[in-house]
Amino acid sequence: MPDQTSVLAPNFTTDPYWWDAAPPEAARDPLPTRTDVLVVGSGYCGLSAAAELARNGVDVTVVDAEELGAGASTRSGGMVSSGQKLVIGGAIKGVDAARMSRLLEDSLASYDHLKTLIREQGLDADLAVLGRYFGAHVPRHYDRLRRQGELLAKHTGVTVHDIPKARQHEITATDLYHGGIVIDDYGGLHPAKYHRALRHLAAANGATLRSHAPVLKVGPAEGGFHMVETGRGMIRARNVFFGTNGYTDKAQPYLQKRIVPVRSYQIATEPLPPELMDEINPGRRMITDSKRELIYSRPSPDGTRILFGSRPGMFSMAEREAALSLHAMMLKVWPQLAGYKVTHCWSGKVGMTADKIAHMGRRDGVDFAIGCNGNGVALMSYLGHQSALKLLGRQNRACAFDDPAFPAVPLYNGTPWFLPIVSGWYHLQDAIDRRMARF
Repeated sequence: MPDQTSVLAPNFTTDPYWWDAAPPEAARDPLPTRTDVLVVGSGYCGLSAAAELARNGVDVTVVDAEELGAGASTRSGGMVSSGQKLVIGGAIKGVDAARMSRLLEDSLASYDHLKTLIREQGLDADLAVLGRYFGAHVPRHYDRLRRQGELLAKHTGVTVHDIPKARQHEITATDLYHGGIVIDDYGGLHPAKYHRALRHLAAANGATLRSHAPVLKVGPAEGGFHMVETGRGMIRARNVFFGTNGYTDKAQPYLQKRIVPVRSYQIATEPLPPELMDEINPGRRMITDSKRELIYSRPSPDGTRILFGSRPGMFSMAEREAALSLHAMMLKVWPQLAGYKVTHCWSGKVGMTADKIAHMGRRDGVDFAIGCNGNGVALMSYLGHQSALKLLGRQNRACAFDDPAFPAVPLYNGTPWFLPIVSGWYHLQDAIDRRMARF
């Protein structure tokens, strides 16, 4: 592996690339002593819920353990889709046809909701719908991707193109993959700009936003109020809503046993020559592959850099170390990037569930929406909005993700001890696939 001096730029930072344009925000003013709805977590889900509640005259307060926007929402890849993850990710296995149809319907609605929200509210988010390429890790994955593409077209109405290996350079100049599929109805946005725009929208609607106020305990409702203990004092709240996703902790033991935080890492290259960007990604699409430990890549919204993400090893690691591993992985896809340095490497925690499906609902008088499973930009925005409508009593119908059956993760108490085992197994299986493909 190359040494740090040959890979890392002199201005290398472990802050997300996205924060260059829209950093997190501190809001240390005193907490209110009382609120109608206390939203825990200032991600897309919490802010979307707060914006809708406040727009309807509800006294709502958002609290976060860190700065507003320091969590996963501004650490993601900013990729946006509708129902693709449910099919490609395999979540529809074991789900009856009626519920699958409802889940896909609401997944499509989440994508439309996001686009409509950004357009109608004039949110500064750099949204661009340019498509996504799924590359086949080994030859036999090509047929699997084609079948999944057919399912997507059938169930969601998206436009899917088969790309045989002979045409792959039309999409990206790599010889690593064995063809794949392009889904046109796939987009990307600037996650930190979008988060900043949601913060401003929620505040403009009347929501109170406070940082550095971790929720330590939520008491049972007595006299119409929960007594909520935070790191900055007590708040009396008629309703409490958790949108903490991969940052859910012991303040909600029920949720903590059902959400597994998986750390994912990303790097950003230094600005690249326009002709090299045109070679690597002429359509400026999102690009990923069919491995179990998949990679995901995209151009920066201004089209000057490559952003590249994955889980680089079995164990969590420091960002500087992860930058070297991710750079080496990136060069396997695009050897043309040798010699270009990495300016940023950061990580964030993705909230995963046992059934690969997000869940919203109520438990012990506390509402929640969590479990994006790596597909959170549109979906968690939508589930926050739907949770607000539910609290307001204004839903046209129950959301498909609002399901009382929320399976716990076996032998899990909030400490993901099994992740290195699962990650190691995935890496081993990917290596076996590659080896078998040679014969």
